[in-house]
Order: sequence, then C-alpha cells, then structure tokens
Amino acid sequence: MSGGVDSSVSAAKLKNSGYDVVGVHLKLSQFCNVRDEYDARSVCQALYIPFYVFDITKEYNERVASDLIAGYARGVTPNPDVLCNAHIKFDLVFEKMKALKFNLLATGHYALLKNKNKKIYAAKDKNKDQTYFLWGIKKSIVDKIFFPIGDMEKSEVRALAQKLKLKTSEKKDSQGICFLGDISLSQFLKDRLSTCPGDIIDTQGNVLGKHPGHYFFTVGQRHGLDIKTGKGPYFVVSKNAKKNEIVVGKENDPALFSQTAKLMKINLLTAKDDFSAPRSTIWARCRYRQPLQKATFDVHTKTLTFAQKQHAIAPGQSAVLYKKIKQGFQLLGGGIIK
Repeated sequence: MSGGVDSSVSAAKLKNSGYDVVGVHLKLSQFCNVRDEYDARSVCQALYIPFYVFDITKEYNERVASDLIAGYARGVTPNPDVLCNAHIKFDLVFEKMKALKFNLLATGHYALLKNKNKKIYAAKDKNKDQTYFLWGIKKSIVDKIFFPIGDMEKSEVRALAQKLKLKTSEKKDSQGICFLGDISLSQFLKDRLSTCPGDIIDTQGNVLGKHPGHYFFTVGQRHGLDIKTGKGPYFVVSKNAKKNEIVVGKENDPALFSQTAKLMKINLLTAKDDFSAPRSTIWARCRYRQPLQKATFDVHTKTLTFAQKQHAIAPGQSAVLYKKIKQGFQLLGGGIIK
C-alpha cells in the first residue's frame, strides 16, 4: 500500500469481498515521504486490517537504484518502475508474502487479470493502464497476483473511496519516481554521477554547444539543451557515452526514426507460438502511454519490427508486446531496448 487512493481502494474491495487482508507499505529509500506511510496506516486502521512496513532500502538499492545509476552512466535510459515491479514488488515482496503464509499478492495497478486463463490484459481505464510496467513479472506467479481495480475507471476508484470515506479519496496521484520522494531524478543523478562536460554535436559532427554530462539526457529529449548556434528546436538523436557526446537533430531528422529495435532481457508471459505463424502481427509500445503500434517480433533474432517508423526509440527503455483479442489487448511480455 503506497498511501495513495488506488491501493487503498484495492484493499477495501478485497476486505469487502471477504478476503483476509493485510496491508503492506514498502520503505524503499531515505527519500520516501513519511506522509505516505501515515496515510496507508490510517486506511488500514479504518478497514480494521493489520498493517506492516517492510524496510527494503538495502534490497531496493541493490536491485533497482544501482541498476538505474549504472544504466545512465552507460548512456541508456532505464525505467525504474519496470525494475521495481520485476525485482521488488513481484519478486522480493512475493517471497515475503509466502513466508507470512499468504497466498495472493494484490496491488493497486491498473491492469486486468482473467482468473480463468491467468493472462494479463490492459486495464479498463486506457489512460491509466499500467501494463507497460508489468512485462517483467515471472510467468510462474501470475496465478498468485490480483489487480482489484483493473476493471474500474479512475473516476470510479475515487468515487468508491469517497463513498467508503477513505482518507486518501482526494489525495493527488504521485508524480515522478516513487523512491525519490520530492527529489528530482536529475538531482539524484547529480549527487551520484560527477559532472562531466562534453560536446553537443549535430549529425554532421558540428559542435553546437556543451552539456554537463550525457547521462542527464535521453533520446528524443528537447528541453535542457544548451545550444546557442543554429536554428532549433533540436532533439537528442543519440548519445556516445565513450566520447561523452550528445548528437542532436531537428524534429524530422531521419536519424530520430527507426523501424526496428533489438531487445534483450526478454520476458514472455505467453507461448512463443503467439509470435509465429508466420510473423504474426502483434502490437507494441516503446514508452508509457504511447499509442499501440502494429509490429512483428522475431523470438530467434530478438528483433521487434514496426509497421511504420517510430520516433525516438530510446536504448534502455522497455518495448512491451501485446496481442489484440476480443477482450482487449493481452500483455505478451517485453524486453529492454538495446
């Protein structure tokens, strides 16, 4: 329980459905907002359910934060929410759940899970759908997880919270990266990666400006570029970590577009047959809330090929795969973009 309205309503729905519910709040770092823990505890008290705090600062640093820092240092753009779900919420916490003799892990994610076939689908609320962050879940635990609000719109979640008089009913949705609290990602990286000035160049190699460190920028980024020559706006096309260079181009620069992406650390939640027969059409996205795009995926070469060229595919981000079926979009799995 994060201390927000989504996990609060999830707990309330389970309690009202007759489940034996325990609320768990995760302390992920020194930056966590103590108000969130207080709100989660207050909701559990109102629901008359036990409340625990798991201090997993050490494990989070080892499994998520360190990978995040290392990724930025290498010149890629990792997604901490994907890492957290795969290595913390649906791995470490799942193991702790089993140790406490509970047999179901529920979260406030916006996703649908069909109990009959144990497959994950996009949520009813398409604007809030969070399946993009769930592709790293182990296939073996899908029958042990539950998403109580996946069949609700956000407005319905808030309305139910108000009806139940939950303390978090009017609480704003969290912004940014959860373990950073009020600290910005840029400041977090500055505190851990020394400033390393380098050149900003165009695709022809002309120097246009300077940057404080390539790791503060990602492919497709427009704002924050200190360019005083040429006519903008400019966008980050690529990064060369070894040379500490950022390559930029105009919005329609061909270098910003790609039709294929090589994936690594692939996790599939379905049989490989879904990608054969031959070159079956699937749907994919390379960033959160990007409209789903038609594509094919070759499981042998680990190559994702889009029907149309895509803008600013960023190495380190997640490419998430779906299949369109009658019930909606089924989550097939995903991988990290090389």
